Amino acid sequence: MKHITYRELPGRSGYYGLLGALALVVLMGFGAFLYMEHHGHYVTGMNNQVVWGTPHVFAVFLIVAASGVLNMASIGSVFGKSMYKPLGRMAGLLAITLLMGGLTVLVLDLGHPDRLIVAMTHYNFKSIFAWNIFLYTGFMAIVAVYLWSMMERRMNPYSKPMGFIAFVWRLMLTTGTGSIFGFLVARQGYDAAVMAPMFIAMSFSFGLAIFLLVLRAMEGGFGWELGGMALKRYKNLLGVFIAATLYFVALMHLTNLYATEHHGVEAFILMNGGIYTFLFWVVFVLVGSLLPLGLLYHPATGGSRTWITAASVLVLVGALALVYVIIIGGQAYPLVLFPGMEVSSSFNDGVVNSYAPSLPEVVLGVGGIALALALAMVAMRVLRFIPETMSDEAMQQYLEASKH
Repeated sequence: MKHITYRELPGRSGYYGLLGALALVVLMGFGAFLYMEHHGHYVTGMNNQVVWGTPHVFAVFLIVAASGVLNMASIGSVFGKSMYKPLGRMAGLLAITLLMGGLTVLVLDLGHPDRLIVAMTHYNFKSIFAWNIFLYTGFMAIVAVYLWSMMERRMNPYSKPMGFIAFVWRLMLTTGTGSIFGFLVARQGYDAAVMAPMFIAMSFSFGLAIFLLVLRAMEGGFGWELGGMALKRYKNLLGVFIAATLYFVALMHLTNLYATEHHGVEAFILMNGGIYTFLFWVVFVLVGSLLPLGLLYHPATGGSRTWITAASVLVLVGALALVYVIIIGGQAYPLVLFPGMEVSSSFNDGVVNSYAPSLPEVVLGVGGIALALALAMVAMRVLRFIPETMSDEAMQQYLEASKH
């Protein structure tokens, strides 16, 4: 078994049932967009203080995960790890569809989506948002060529250099996404250069968790075989990425605690922020990080497919909580207009800004996730993205053949 044989996703009744369910969720998301577009953003939980709401949480989550899921292809092509090469095609596909889902939510959450044309034709290169337009479109183009180099035999010699370009570009993309917040000095909760590497670590964790869940869904719903040898490698890597994310999040807060100007926002997030403190400590740290680490590495649960799947789900729950705290919590903390001074006026100065997610916002965000998965399913049905098998026997033969 020197070469991996690929196939399309079988068109069974379960495939069309799942695709139909995802299409329904996408339609609901589009309906939520039309509702908010027609009535105006006053029907959402957003206001003139919290201008990035729950749809932005889902959008940033999907964009960061899109960058991270490509890591599974990069490890095989760029770093020469044969165990990861058979799933490179699927990783590249998911990277494109997750980014498309995230950008769709982002565009539809704008007050005037039609004005996107202005943003695409008039650039302010002092704005990180202008840079990201090139980073996002460039990412999709580069990954598409990368997929071509993997799927077309005569292009195979270019797979490694294209993988290297895609790897560097995805690092730039995630750095750009993190820098959106890291460069915003007006917000005490955002002003931190360490957010760029933190978002890179987050992307590794989020992307691999989604990738594992997709593999488990294919195994359970379509009779595809994923051997224990490959699964063990992936789940151990997920544990490393969870720990790296925890490290960078802790580093960001410790850095902020060192600077007196950030003591207020740190106290707000870590101690007396209500829902934000709960989401940070309980949902992200405990449920979304420490518990999955225990499940992945404990001898009683680390070898169980069910517990590995549960750990991946918990990582994504914690991921959404972390992004929610970063985006919404950072806006909820009042702007410090005059540092060192006590400000009091009739315009809520110094008051914590209120925000509660509305149903249309949540439905739009979930619709973006459904769109990403639906696009991936259609592509897998049409083109050969899936290796015939990832059983232990087949992978052992492939790894032996790769050495010669």
